[in-house]
Amino acid sequence: MINQKSCIRIKLTDTKPDIFSSKAGGLGYIPHDGNFPVDNEGNQLRLLAQIDCSEIDFEPFPKSGLLQFWILNDEEYGGCDITEQDTFRVLYYPEIDRSVTEEEIKHKLIRSDYDEDEYNFPVFGEYGMEFSKAESKENPFDEDDDNTKTYDFFHQIGGYPFFTQGDPRESDEKRKHYDFLLFQLDSDYHSGADDHVMWGDSGIGNFFINSEKLKHLDFSDVLYNWDCC
Repeated sequence: MINQKSCIRIKLTDTKPDIFSSKAGGLGYIPHDGNFPVDNEGNQLRLLAQIDCSEIDFEPFPKSGLLQFWILNDEEYGGCDITEQDTFRVLYYPEIDRSVTEEEIKHKLIRSDYDEDEYNFPVFGEYGMEFSKAESKENPFDEDDDNTKTYDFFHQIGGYPFFTQGDPRESDEKRKHYDFLLFQLDSDYHSGADDHVMWGDSGIGNFFINSEKLKHLDFSDVLYNWDCC
């Protein structure tokens, strides 16, 4: 019997999201008195994704506000299997100021050498999101008639995560408390169409949090990991 858990499945769309919308890639919301998050060398991070929590009905996920995931757009996508929020950042805004404009945020953008290579970032472009309740399998693979293992691209909140190499929490007891899949963004590409997302060689990215900290909207302690085949 295959174990399953409830989750929120995310579908990327070709709609044009604004700075307040759920999206992958593009410009993220930044308040008037804020700026792009930076690493310890002053390099600006780039928006991987942001989620309008009012669109999600899933415990213990926030019921309102904007949740953002930022990473450094270098060759390692900010690194992997890390908890120190330096080259990645998870930000939560309980309320957003809709007087902020896209042009205002663009003026805060400082381009770096990393921006010259689009392959330094896993999201190619900017995509909207659609959410639906679903079930995720503990083992997401399905076997074709020729016994070839395949799986559908899936992005999700909650449920069972997926890895190409292995769960980084299993080898360290101190990391077992990261028990909730806060966000998962898979490689998303299709033959004959433009790639939407690509982590290295068809990899996947995950963010984990302790469910009790999530209930208290404490995003200071998050495990960020990505791996590829």
